[in-house]
Amino acid sequence: MTNSKIALVTGGSRGLGRDMAINLAKKGIDVVITYHTNKTAADEVVSEIEKLGKTGKALQLDTSVVKSFDGFFAELSAYLKEEKDVETFDFLINNAGTGIYTPFLETTEEQFDQMSNIHLKGVYFLSQKAVPFLADGGRIINISSGLSRFSLPNSSAYGAMKGGVDVFTRYLAKELASRKITANVVAPGAIATEFGGGENRDNEKKRALISGATALGRVGEPEDIGGVVAFLCSEDSRWINGQRIEVSGGIFL
Repeated sequence: MTNSKIALVTGGSRGLGRDMAINLAKKGIDVVITYHTNKTAADEVVSEIEKLGKTGKALQLDTSVVKSFDGFFAELSAYLKEEKDVETFDFLINNAGTGIYTPFLETTEEQFDQMSNIHLKGVYFLSQKAVPFLADGGRIINISSGLSRFSLPNSSAYGAMKGGVDVFTRYLAKELASRKITANVVAPGAIATEFGGGENRDNEKKRALISGATALGRVGEPEDIGGVVAFLCSEDSRWINGQRIEVSGGIFL
């Protein structure tokens, strides 16, 4: 039997999720990550977690398909019982997501539904299904975006869903308070990853715009985010609840 806390990070095979998983392991937390299709990348993250002396597990999940959630939690529950000798986990990090950069006037219903299913509907119902498996005193951390506070063209569908996540998180914090489960939002600014086709990593014109609008004068990196998520899973953050923490280097202040 292990005394380690256990975190579930959706979309943990790459980018921000990968860095979150590794930072959680550095804090002494065992980690379960989900991946959509890239099992090889997920297994590499598990290997990194194990190098840090913690246990890692990768499970396949498409967070946009709500009907798959019961099967996923059955699989997770079996893993927890058989491998960890526990019935619950401690931290849920709703990170999985994709982006689109399309003008409002050109956004299709299909694109809108895709953003909703991944970023709002999926987060809502995955959290609902997770709560029975979440320990009393646990934490839910939803990953939002700077784009729910400020507006940049071509992100209206994505930004609207992240705004919904911000509001939803406050309801979680209130409705789960009887079980001492806290819920907070981490809202990254522009981060240089492959997200959204690598726009913030490869588009030099956009990178210059972001750097010029950011107090600390650069585009964010995945390493800027994971430690904040790990902090919110620590005892030091126990009195933070229902809050949106933007981690953006001070963009558009």
